[in-house]
Amino acid sequence: MSQVTEEERQLPGPRGRGPSDAARRLRREAAEIRAAVRAAPRRTVVAESLVCALAAAFGLIPLLLIPPDRPVLAVLEALWAALLVAARRGRPVAAVLGAFPLLAGANVWVLAVVPLIVLSATRRIAPPRRAWRIVGVACAALGGLTVAVGLFRWETLPMMLAENAVSAVLLLLLPTLAGTMLGRRRPLVDLLRERNAYLEQTRTLTAAAARMEERTRIAREMHDLLGHRLSLISVHAGALELAAARQAPPLAGQVELLRTTAGTAMEELREILGVLRHADLSDETGVDRGTYEDITALVTQSRQTGGGPVELVWSVPDTVEVGARVRQAIHRVVREGLTNVLKHASGAPVLVEVKGTDAGIEVHVTNGVPRVPGDSQGGTSSGLAGLQERISLLGGTFGAGALPDGGFRVTAWLPSQQSLPSQPPQPSLLSQPSHATNGPGSNSPLSAQTLTWPRVLGAGCTAVLVVLPTAGFLIVLLVMAALG
Repeated sequence: MSQVTEEERQLPGPRGRGPSDAARRLRREAAEIRAAVRAAPRRTVVAESLVCALAAAFGLIPLLLIPPDRPVLAVLEALWAALLVAARRGRPVAAVLGAFPLLAGANVWVLAVVPLIVLSATRRIAPPRRAWRIVGVACAALGGLTVAVGLFRWETLPMMLAENAVSAVLLLLLPTLAGTMLGRRRPLVDLLRERNAYLEQTRTLTAAAARMEERTRIAREMHDLLGHRLSLISVHAGALELAAARQAPPLAGQVELLRTTAGTAMEELREILGVLRHADLSDETGVDRGTYEDITALVTQSRQTGGGPVELVWSVPDTVEVGARVRQAIHRVVREGLTNVLKHASGAPVLVEVKGTDAGIEVHVTNGVPRVPGDSQGGTSSGLAGLQERISLLGGTFGAGALPDGGFRVTAWLPSQQSLPSQPPQPSLLSQPSHATNGPGSNSPLSAQTLTWPRVLGAGCTAVLVVLPTAGFLIVLLVMAALG
């Protein structure tokens, strides 16, 4: 027993018999048109509606000034032309085949719309030979319609054939030639855009690879040079600590600080090497720094090195969420400020302030005038420049400068975790815009040899030259209609 599908049960009769099948096809077509209109951008829908209204107005308004011999037929032709204008985008084949009756119609004003319909429709038909076959069918149908009409007037049949032949050449064939040229131009332009995007992404990835290679080289040099030196310092500091504990107990604390500082420097060097090898400065996380205990340890180390009094004011509420990158930046600001005090104003009183709000974190390192004037060791301000770059990457602000009383202040504002700027996604060659998918009626991909600007520009210029005779013919025809 054969199985009957649900769709066949709903059919009232045999498939293709009676008007019910045609009605179903019309309903299906109407549903597809409504779906296409809903899916189209609003700007496109408004523009297409305006073009259809202009086409209808151009075919109807002159009829009020110059009444035709068959007004009803002329009005129907104008409305039919407006319908073809709307169908040229979604149904280009139907638009071309439906345009030929207008060449033999009674409304001469709609002839100005026919080349536009044919040109716009044929540029959307691929491959070009399919467009020429459709236009050939339209020309043959025009010839058959002319002969059918001339059967009742044999004496005017040769003249009608000649007129319609000229109209077919100028209003169908030449616009088809221009449309196929523009249709070949579209994939060229799309290919140019794809190649431009590809080259831009390749340039970005090449620059990123060059930066990574240079950073890896710098990390290797730092590891070979600084790592060895710091290891020697740490070993000798450990031996010196043991000797100082036996021979000079008052210096044991200073020697221990030297050893721990060398060890801390070695750990920070390893962090920097990891950052250089694997991530940008903006992605640095490091160890858990920037906490109250960490800043207190920095202040304590500054006191133990023989500097002046250092005071810490910490007022960061527990409700403020501080990210790892922000804490790392807080650590760097405080450490750089205290280091500069030891180098340039040893013995001066220092105030370290870390304030937290819902908007961000404020860090201030302020030192006064040293009690005992001494010579500054000088510097290149590279540490302050590095701080400014680091904080700007986090979306904060940085400032450093002398105070009116002779002191110096380093200040920074850092956004909290909630307001950190997000990093833009890096372009990838895997996310290429694709225009090469071949759907029904789409153009096939073109080779790189055809990708030249003369070809792209020449197709548009040649298409304009091709339709110049069509424009001249229409002007003469419409002027004769207006004067006659």
